[in-house]
Amino acid sequence: MRWTIFGIIFILVVINLIDRISLSIGMPTIAKEFNLSPTMQGLILSSFFWAYALLQIPGGWLIDKFGPRRIITGSTVFWGVFQTLAAFSTGGISLLFTRMALGAAEAPLFPAGGKMNSLWLSSEERGRGAVLMDCGGPLGAALGGIIIAYMIASLGSWRLVFAIAGVATILLGWLAWYYLRDNPAEHPAVNQAELGLITQNQVVKNSSAKEDEAPVSGLGVPWRSLIAILVGRAAWAMTFFGLLTWGPSYLAQARGFNLHSIGNATFIIFMCGVVGSLCGGFLFDMLVKRGMKHMAALKGLLAFSGVIMLMAFASLPYLGSPTVAVVMLSVAAFFLMWGSIYWSFPALLAPKSRVGVLGGTMNMAGSVGGIAVPILVGVIVEATGGFNGVLVFFACCAGVYVLGTCLIGAKTIKSA
Repeated sequence: MRWTIFGIIFILVVINLIDRISLSIGMPTIAKEFNLSPTMQGLILSSFFWAYALLQIPGGWLIDKFGPRRIITGSTVFWGVFQTLAAFSTGGISLLFTRMALGAAEAPLFPAGGKMNSLWLSSEERGRGAVLMDCGGPLGAALGGIIIAYMIASLGSWRLVFAIAGVATILLGWLAWYYLRDNPAEHPAVNQAELGLITQNQVVKNSSAKEDEAPVSGLGVPWRSLIAILVGRAAWAMTFFGLLTWGPSYLAQARGFNLHSIGNATFIIFMCGVVGSLCGGFLFDMLVKRGMKHMAALKGLLAFSGVIMLMAFASLPYLGSPTVAVVMLSVAAFFLMWGSIYWSFPALLAPKSRVGVLGGTMNMAGSVGGIAVPILVGVIVEATGGFNGVLVFFACCAGVYVLGTCLIGAKTIKSA
């Protein structure tokens, strides 16, 4: 049953990203209708993350206090409502406010998924659990790219497409409430054998005496590790959300793609991200099963993927062929989504009573990156008249991601 639970979370994440990317796909059309400058487009694309970031830590606290089931259900219903309301926007300002509200509603989903990871899976399964949850992101972006582009072209209205997506999301709230439970022992479909499998190996012992003496933050995690996690996650998020929010515009303006081609290319790029996410998770669990320490395996895979990302983005300004550019973006997305296993850190590093808050804090750092990158990209494009500077910026973000990952300590926490 535990994998059915994570299958439900996976579906919610897919829909989450379809709703998010709908604006990116529709932005070339919306920008013409509302006469939006590149800077204003960046502000609107960024506005989602303003409330999203502010509510990460409060959302994590609510998850720890009331349980992930209630929070996930409420989050799903409300983000569907605000996605629907976006269809009635009359200009850039009203669209900006509906995106802020959407960000507020979606804020608890990933921290709640991290909490479910700690409650429902043993330590040997958490890599796959983190990946199953997080690979819904690139899959949603891939499907959203082609579905939203096709629907806008077919229906001739981005507003109708937004409304359909919102109503479908509201209905998924029932699915979340019906299937999810905070505790495996409370679920009628969990038998004693599965319950024993879940609980028998949830505590990871992988710490040294020297690391145990390190100064610890209020989240139960050493300060150096906490800061490194936040910096690394923010840098990763700037790369991911930069590609998510401005990728379609890059393909249109720098590579000359039409709406149909943008949808197809976005699908290919983010489907490669899905495959990369799955590969990263299975590699992590395989290394752990072969005796490698959890933290060493996690950090090694993340750092390696970051180096490949850096090289891929740095090469793009020198590639003349649009087809080769899509291939290189696909390579970048493949290794970028190894970052899905980053969601193993809260369950490995924090006591159970702090997993939700640490997950929320980590996601807040990612949200800060999500706030900054659409605006920064808009400013860079407006200042330089092109995207080459943006690609170099993404390569630098990948370098910071590698540095942050390498500075995370190896200390893990016992249950508390």
